[in-house]
Amino acid sequence: MIRFTYAAIATIVIGFIVLPLVLIVWMSFFSNPILSFPPEGYTLDWYRRAWSMSDFRGGFFTSLQISLCATVLALVLGIPASMALVRGSFPGRDTITTLLMAPMLVPAIVGGSALFVFYLEVELLSGVQVAGRLAGLIIAHGLIALPWVVKLVTTALTGMNQSVEEAAASLGAPARVVFLRITVPMIWPGVVAGGLFAFVNSFIDLEKSLFLVGPGRTTLQIALINYLEWNFDPTIGAVATAQITFVTLLLLVTSRYVKLHRAF
Repeated sequence: MIRFTYAAIATIVIGFIVLPLVLIVWMSFFSNPILSFPPEGYTLDWYRRAWSMSDFRGGFFTSLQISLCATVLALVLGIPASMALVRGSFPGRDTITTLLMAPMLVPAIVGGSALFVFYLEVELLSGVQVAGRLAGLIIAHGLIALPWVVKLVTTALTGMNQSVEEAAASLGAPARVVFLRITVPMIWPGVVAGGLFAFVNSFIDLEKSLFLVGPGRTTLQIALINYLEWNFDPTIGAVATAQITFVTLLLLVTSRYVKLHRAF
């Protein structure tokens, strides 16, 4: 009885999560010019229409560019930070860990507005414009990505066997060689998983982009919101389905070459 109840609850929860995605994919093929049920027929025209629109096409490449740069930034900062948090012993370590995790805990709309105000203050004090520039947007997305890298790389470092590093060091290997030849391969699943989750969370971000995007530049999520303001047709479903497919393929390809389950 307990096993049946557990299975039923798990099925309901999974269905609650998956059903909206199934509906979005389904409605992307409707031939109705205005979304309505039941569909009058099915077509692929909405996908062609979405790709032909410069806002969606440009928004996709802008989001891709920002997410890649933010992921690299998060990895460059997050891996050394994780090493220091796991291997180091210094005052305030727990406080620093909390601060690094803060972007994951603070509501996105609050974080976006706070960053916008901070950028304005920087501009007033230094005369350097950050808000509305690509660099400012990449830094903001780097903050979104950083907690995922720190969390997953820290987990990988905590679970690894340090005796292998110690053996290499005792045999005369320099610290740089130990890190590149021993440490990095052992924590590689955590690094890849951190980078992957960092990329996905940056790619789907709306709130920070909404505050910080500059004129003449838009991300895919903002393009979707702008389109929904005046339109309600299956084009939205087509764009959303393309995003779901893109992220799913990214996860599948990555999992094919790196055992992501070892990072958790």
